[in-house]
Amino acid sequence: MSTILIADDEARIRRLVGDFLKRDGHSIVEAADGKEALSIIENRRPSLDLAILDVMMPGMDGFGVLRELRAQERGDAHLPVMLLTARAEDTDQVRGLEEGADDYVTKPFSPIVLAARVRTLLKREGRAAAPVEQIGLLTINELRREVLVDNRSVELTPKEYELLIYFKNNRSIALSRESILNAVWGYDYFGDLRTVDTHVKKLRAKLGGCGTMIETVRGYGYRFEG
Repeated sequence: MSTILIADDEARIRRLVGDFLKRDGHSIVEAADGKEALSIIENRRPSLDLAILDVMMPGMDGFGVLRELRAQERGDAHLPVMLLTARAEDTDQVRGLEEGADDYVTKPFSPIVLAARVRTLLKREGRAAAPVEQIGLLTINELRREVLVDNRSVELTPKEYELLIYFKNNRSIALSRESILNAVWGYDYFGDLRTVDTHVKKLRAKLGGCGTMIETVRGYGYRFEG
């Protein structure tokens, strides 16, 4: 289990990201601004495995926290940092990477994609094991983004894959179409709920016999039983 700091001045973003990372078994520490984030890093540095910093925070922004963090590092004390921001301009991304960020995610984002990038970053830094899960004849390797059914590769679109991961991470839970749409397509996506049904139908077909793991909850949504 990894300990991850989430620093963002929006409580709903901290909660959204934190909920998804907790499902992967991570422990979460929160900060509402840059100064609080830097204080937590200074006091809890040995126990932290990753810091997710929003760029636009009051008091001290994410770039400022990152600069202070990197200036204080010595030897092999590197703490991986992911910047989270609404700024999509290339110059901001370049600036973040040049100042020492390890990854850069722009809002709006899919929480599932962000969680996957966290796993990849932790693995790259040697802080996590490769997550391979076997569910009956279904094998999912999240670092390789590889899905096998009875040892045969299944080609999924990005959204079909994210949908499968969301189902897998919420096994045996009845999921409404609204919650699926928010989780896989993003919290500010305003698409038709039929988008979920269309993708579920295609995913079931590609999974063959394992497609029956995705059960319909009439009048509500879907449930993954594996």
